[in-house]
Amino acid sequence: MSRLNPGRIVLLGALTAFAPLCIDMYLPSLPAMQRSLNAPAASVQLTLSAFFAGLAIGQAFYGPLADRFGRKPPLYAGLTIFLLATLGCIYAPDVNTLVAFRFIQALGGCAGVVIARAAARDLAGGQELARVFSLLTLVMGAAPILAPLLGGYILLWFGWQEIFWFLGLFGLTCMVAVALYLPETWPPEKRGDGGIVHALRVYKQLLSEKRFVGYCLTTGFAMAALFVYITASSHLFIELYEVPPESFGWLFGANAAGLIGMSQVNRVLLRRYNFRQLLSVGVAFNLCMLLLLVAIALLGKGGLAVLFVPLFLAIASLGMIMPNAMACALQGEPAHAGSASALIGTAPFVAGAGAGAILATMPATSGLSMALVMAGCSAIAFVSHRLLARG
Repeated sequence: MSRLNPGRIVLLGALTAFAPLCIDMYLPSLPAMQRSLNAPAASVQLTLSAFFAGLAIGQAFYGPLADRFGRKPPLYAGLTIFLLATLGCIYAPDVNTLVAFRFIQALGGCAGVVIARAAARDLAGGQELARVFSLLTLVMGAAPILAPLLGGYILLWFGWQEIFWFLGLFGLTCMVAVALYLPETWPPEKRGDGGIVHALRVYKQLLSEKRFVGYCLTTGFAMAALFVYITASSHLFIELYEVPPESFGWLFGANAAGLIGMSQVNRVLLRRYNFRQLLSVGVAFNLCMLLLLVAIALLGKGGLAVLFVPLFLAIASLGMIMPNAMACALQGEPAHAGSASALIGTAPFVAGAGAGAILATMPATSGLSMALVMAGCSAIAFVSHRLLARG
């Protein structure tokens, strides 16, 4: 039986889904959390920012640990931290405590994201690796479709704490599945024997490689545009365009469905075209769609229906960018796949945090602010790809 059978690909996809589930599932509950904890809206939104920060910081540690001790021990440790922090979120007495536990929750959950990519690189390479990442995107992409809808109904029937009970059950299920079905993909003879100094040396080596940095920046800023959309989406749809809250999940899910669909189109195209060629097309198309989004937002005509078209296409194009960019970045790093995966995973959240901070300083009276910041992120991704990754 192949070591990359469909069941294991689904499990790796589930591990990469920790971030979108924990981000998207509780978006409909933010107003309820604000009322329940008697906290201002800005403080409740910090629970999202804290999670992004935890994802950015935590991934930098799991990469070297996975290269040093193998893939499974750090994964077990991360999942345990995730489960304990999720209990803390459930019983948090105030918003500041919730913010702290959300940060810790992200520190644990990001182990799955880093190690799933590293394990995939252990088991595949080249075109096959790009196809595997397309399948992981399919599994991971289902989370943004289902999570807001499921979170909304859990909130309606039970309460916001039960959303975190569901996340805890998901984490526990993944831990059991890892123990039963996922083999150790990084054998002892390939593991390093260094500590922090060795890890820093590996990071320095990776960051000195022009192409790797180019692919990291391409992935990071393309994904940062997605994070800007996630941050602004509820305000854009519900407040500015008066979409009913119960319908928000359908619009949010439609964009996620576009991303999933394109990831599977990408998997088919990989039978005929090189993954580097497809990445070039995806990056250019993404920038074109976001520049069109800026133009539509500037004109301010046509309403949500007109604005939604380029937004949908821009997000869909990430289904071509993400798997191919990750395959390009990890293809040349078989000996340090864990550390390389960590840097690739950290880049989007660092870039997303910066983009989110810029967005927060801009007026939120129209969709123009979101469009400008998303287009700026896409432009940096395009330039990084052309000058560094391809140069």
